[in-house]
Amino acid sequence: MRTLLLLRHAKSDWHNDLSDHERPLNKRGVKTAPAVAQYIAKSGLSPDRILCSDAVRARATLALALPEMPPPQPAVEIDSRLYLAAAETILKVIGDHAVDDEHRLMVVGHNPGIHALALTLVGDGDKKALSALAMKFPTAALAVISFKTGNWNDIGPAGGRLESFIVPRDLE
Repeated sequence: MRTLLLLRHAKSDWHNDLSDHERPLNKRGVKTAPAVAQYIAKSGLSPDRILCSDAVRARATLALALPEMPPPQPAVEIDSRLYLAAAETILKVIGDHAVDDEHRLMVVGHNPGIHALALTLVGDGDKKALSALAMKFPTAALAVISFKTGNWNDIGPAGGRLESFIVPRDLE
């Protein structure tokens, strides 16, 4: 069994003098990133490995989330390919970095790729969560998808079960 956690970066600010890649989190993002991580920890879903985009807002989301996760701390890899990546690219990055003796993997990334990947991978699951996921994947939202496989490279279209889909307002 494998569990994939797809986390969209927390809410960011727009600055005319900064590139999209350099955008920081805003106040709401700074508040919601730890809250989502607390949910992950309380649910027993702390990842063995985290793959994160190199964008400032994704790295800031990760930096705020990590202290909320219980030891041992997960292995963390920053991969520039995750910045604004398509679903297929994210899946390739997972295949490149995932280790088969690690059962839970988290990706911190961006829309539309994170949303597209979740929709691609999910074959069934909780009806309420499926309905919410179909609508949108807001900032700091988390999709938890399980797979009945022993190998990360075997995950693919419609092969996963959506266990939960959490948006920040669910945690208030």
